[in-house]
Amino acid sequence: MKKNLFRIALFSTVITALTLGSCSSDDNNDSGTNPPVADGTRWITLTGSFPDAAGTAGNGGTRAYAITPENAADPNYVVDLFKMDGEKYVNGFALKSSRTARVQASEDGQFLYNIQYTGTEGGVFNKYKVSGEGKYEEVGFELNTATILGTSPRWVKAAEGIGVGVSFGEALDPYTGSAPNYVWRHPKGKIKIANIDLNNTAITNTGNIDIDLGAELEAQGYHVWRADVPVLNQAKDKLYIGLGVRRHNVNGTVTTNANTGAISGWQTTTERNVGTMTYVVDYPSLRNPKIITSENSIIDNLGYRTLTQYVGTDGNLYQATATSGPDILRISKATNDYDQTYHFNLNTALSITGSSIKAWRYIKDGVAVVLYTVTGTNGGYVALIDLNAKTATKLATDSETDTALATTFGQFQNIGLVGDNVYLPLTPSGKDGNIYIVNYKTKEIKKGATLKAASGSFYLGAY
Repeated sequence: MKKNLFRIALFSTVITALTLGSCSSDDNNDSGTNPPVADGTRWITLTGSFPDAAGTAGNGGTRAYAITPENAADPNYVVDLFKMDGEKYVNGFALKSSRTARVQASEDGQFLYNIQYTGTEGGVFNKYKVSGEGKYEEVGFELNTATILGTSPRWVKAAEGIGVGVSFGEALDPYTGSAPNYVWRHPKGKIKIANIDLNNTAITNTGNIDIDLGAELEAQGYHVWRADVPVLNQAKDKLYIGLGVRRHNVNGTVTTNANTGAISGWQTTTERNVGTMTYVVDYPSLRNPKIITSENSIIDNLGYRTLTQYVGTDGNLYQATATSGPDILRISKATNDYDQTYHFNLNTALSITGSSIKAWRYIKDGVAVVLYTVTGTNGGYVALIDLNAKTATKLATDSETDTALATTFGQFQNIGLVGDNVYLPLTPSGKDGNIYIVNYKTKEIKKGATLKAASGSFYLGAY
């Protein structure tokens, strides 16, 4: 790996940053049971997370292992990503990150990309070449985005070869004054943005948005608390940033920690009557911010660890109210604004109530796959949906009623796609499972390779 270098192309903003770290010596092992595979193989990387020191499932870090589509389709093929010899993992590769990595990949599966989340190297971008099994080589330049985005950025592959990271911060305390005469004030805040050239591992531009919801909404206590899932439109001249919006009770009071008495903020309310909001900025300049609002949902467009926005075959952008809603909304390619005439609702499509889309992927021609949970029902479920016809077909899996699958779905990161096949590594938290392969054209689902898990660990992505 080339290290201690940091390349920046200047479009409109000049920044200075330092690189961090060096190549790690990692347990870059493989099972040794497979014959050599020729270069050009389409590898499918599986990722899995393990518990942190406190035992929180899936919160300790991320491991990766690459298999072929033939391996993936074979129920007798076993991936044992969390197998240990003492305190050392036997198989796979540990991606750099103090907590669960935010992993993205090139469309052909040859490269993984990651910005480390929290810790001493939080905000550091790494790129890995995939060579099969546990063979991952760090390549390109190690970039420190923390100088722009902080140590816990939200980021995605916004288009092939283009990454975008965002972070929300610099919010004011939502109150002013002194005890007992605290007075409400709007917290405002700022969204910071960084464009990343994934091919050449360079930051190409940065930008800032000073939050402005308008005097009317701000007077009602509405405020932004998070920015997430930045995605480019088809023309690559607009960037859409999902927003987390909450509401303070402007007539409320300061709230305190019951144990310590420390101030924890201004009282909030669950009352909300504004729709899903998205910031739109020009790309690549990252200027001219504008908020657009959907009239069809009041649930935020966020992804805890998953991408929620995709450009469709028709050029429109489809946006899920994940990870707590049943809606998929549409942003028109013609207007760069919400299409208020379009609304897909998973509850309606499946004739159920209480569904929440936890992860999804647009495939082609209006067809997509969703992973979802249902309020009051154990487990997690899979469905193929038709965004044009607004219909859905539930697909059965062996583990769908396992309560522990809800934990997995809540942290799921990526759904694999190779040709006509969708790859879903499904393991309830702490339990073995399988890769499920869905042919989106025939709507058939087949159980593939066996996935071995461990306590507090599970698989959360295919690339």
